[in-house]
This record gives sequence, C-alpha cells and structure tokens, in this order.
Amino acid sequence: MTTFVRPGEGRIRLYLDSANRAEMDDFLSTGLFYGVTTNPKVLAASGIPCTVPALTNLVHVALEHGIHEVHIQTWGATADQMVENGRALAAINHRVVVKVAITRLGVEVVRRLRSRDIITTFTALFSAHQALTAATVGVEYAAPFLGRINDSGRDGHAEIVAMQTILSRLDSETRLLVASIRSVEEIGRLAQSGLDTYTLTAAVAAELFSDRQTADATAQFEAAVAAPVPA
Repeated sequence: MTTFVRPGEGRIRLYLDSANRAEMDDFLSTGLFYGVTTNPKVLAASGIPCTVPALTNLVHVALEHGIHEVHIQTWGATADQMVENGRALAAINHRVVVKVAITRLGVEVVRRLRSRDIITTFTALFSAHQALTAATVGVEYAAPFLGRINDSGRDGHAEIVAMQTILSRLDSETRLLVASIRSVEEIGRLAQSGLDTYTLTAAVAAELFSDRQTADATAQFEAAVAAPVPA
C-alpha cells in the first residue's frame, strides 16, 4: 500500500526565501514548501526591520500556512548581542531556526545557542572546507550560496557537491540548504548528486510551475474537452 507523503515527511525540503506576505500567501498555499527563509537583505527588501516585534509578526504570518520552519538570521556587533537576539528569536516559536554566518564569531554564537537546544543554521558557505566546520559544530543546517560562488568565478555546483560528499563521508546529520539559486535547472543538476534541500526566491519558485510544453499540452487537453463529440 502506497502512503501519501506530505512536504516535510519525506526527504526533500523546499523553502521560500521571502519576507513578502503576498509571495508567502501565493506560494505557501501550494503545499510544496517546508518552510520560509529570510536574512537581513530579504527583510529590508520587504521593509521589515530586524526587531523582535516585527519578526514575531512575520513568523506568525508564515506559520498561518502550516509550514514547519522559519529561518531568521540573528544580528549584533558582539557574540553576546548575537546570542541575546538569537535567543529572543527562538523564543517567538519553537519552529524558528536561528541563522548565523559561518565566521569565527559565528562558531562561538552557534555553540552557545546550541547549548540551549536552539536549532541553528550556518549561512554564507562559499568553500567546501566550511562543511567540515558545520559538521564539527553539529548545526542542523548549513547554507551554501550557489549563485554567488559562481559569480566569484568558481564552480558552485562542484563546490556544493564536495560539501555534500564531506558531510556524507562523515555521516554528519547537518543538512545542506542550498541558497542563491538562479534557476530550477540548477536544482535539477544538484538533485542528481543527492542534494535535497533548497531555498527559492519567488521568481525561481514560479519556474516550478512554468514549462511551455506542459502549458501547451494542458491547453490541448482543455480544447479536447470543449470539442464537440462526433455523432
């Protein structure tokens, strides 16, 4: 007997990279997305300040759609400030995952957050060796920036596959959450190498439902329905 697998129950996890309510209402209603990811740039684009009250409202809006997680990046000039803000974010809801840039300071911040059982994501991975750091610290997620690695003149696909190889060989439970994706074709290539977790902008998410030949075939189906039946 085949069991229906809902988003979050299987291996694949898709996230919407957005803080825009209209985008969340549009794409989260499809049921394809495991969660929402944000960062200070994403928040600024939607006019949302990095304050706990504003982010509390954002979390509640996102969770209205029944998603599993909302990833929000902590901030601060010192480790103490980042930990304090991270703890405040985690206190909004148990489905909040606290993001921290994978720097020396970030390693300290994540260690302190994890000591309080706060789920964390290392973000802004650019090199394969950073997957080793993520595995050593034991974060739940690590987010490499595919498009921005490519922009630097390096092979982002190869770098991310190398990260996944490191995590797999170490039997690490850290999950790569691939970000900075520019097209659905990039997801298809990475999926062939076993990558299963991605965050998509609204523009890329729209590509999931856009294929010219599929649209043409659908139009033909509908035309056949409307056509008169021969006597």
